[in-house]
Parts: sequence; structure tokens; C-alpha cells
Amino acid sequence: MLDELKEESIVNKVGGRFKLSTLIQKRLVQLNRGAPPLVEEMTKPGMHTVIREILEDKIFLDNSNNVVIASDDAPDIRDDGAPNLDDL
Repeated sequence: MLDELKEESIVNKVGGRFKLSTLIQKRLVQLNRGAPPLVEEMTKPGMHTVIREILEDKIFLDNSNNVVIASDDAPDIRDDGAPNLDDL
């Protein structure tokens, strides 16, 4: 288990364990489908990448449990990992 997941701060940041689990799972699907990572990593994007994105406030869940990228200049990425073409 990653040390970051042992602390309550990440759970509180997202709004609970269920939301944290949902955010991690959905973002991992996006990354596996080719979405670009929002943090620099030396390895293939995975769980550690998602945790860093959460801790750096790069991603969050909206009210409909969709992954939202916090950056104003980043294109919106849908749950299927593809960019929303209306935002490009």
C-alpha cells in the first residue's frame, strides 16, 4: 500500500473513502486509455501518478462523480479517457 493512502488527509481532501476509491479507479481507466498524466513521472502512469494528481489538486470528482481536471488550460477529459473535443 502506498504511504499516502494511510493518511486521513487524502481521504478528507476528496470527501471520503468511497469518493477516493472512485476517483482513483476512474482516473486509472483514463490513464490506461491514453489520457496524459498531469504530473511528471519517471515511470509508466499508474497509482502513484493518480495519488500525486490528487495531492497536488490537479483532479477531483464533480457532483456527478466524473473526474474533473482542475487546470483552466487543460482540456476536459471524459470518463473514457478521450479529450472533450468541444473544449479544444
